[in-house]
Amino acid sequence: MEVVFRDIEEGAAFVSAGRTVTEADIVNFAGLSGDFNPLHMDEEWVRANTKFPTRIAHGLLVHSIGEGLTCAELSGWKILAFLETQRKMLLPVLPGDRISQRYTVKSKKPSSKDPSRGVVEVEVAITNHRGEVVQEGYNKYLIGGEG
Repeated sequence: MEVVFRDIEEGAAFVSAGRTVTEADIVNFAGLSGDFNPLHMDEEWVRANTKFPTRIAHGLLVHSIGEGLTCAELSGWKILAFLETQRKMLLPVLPGDRISQRYTVKSKKPSSKDPSRGVVEVEVAITNHRGEVVQEGYNKYLIGGEG
């Protein structure tokens, strides 16, 4: 069933399934993005220069995986456009960490031209398997109406 703008309730919360971030994910993302920073690629450099025990996942990789972990409830939304996204990277994600994404509907604003559709802002928190928030921020979507 397709969920339209009027059906989305402020305060509603949803949690995605989880996914384990692997070393292969980090290497593949580096190749895709061109970001070969030693934080992500050189375990010895990381140990010598940071407090981290091993290399860390790219913040944008974690953001991307989080978006791919969308939950069944959001999959039904009639999303016409993904308008805006923002994340704060709070804690590192290491290979072997399992992450999931929590969504909370923060606000709804109907379109002035067509109030059957509008912008929905969703607070997002990505947590690891220890329950720690590793990233937080928001997404804004344009949600369609019926028809």
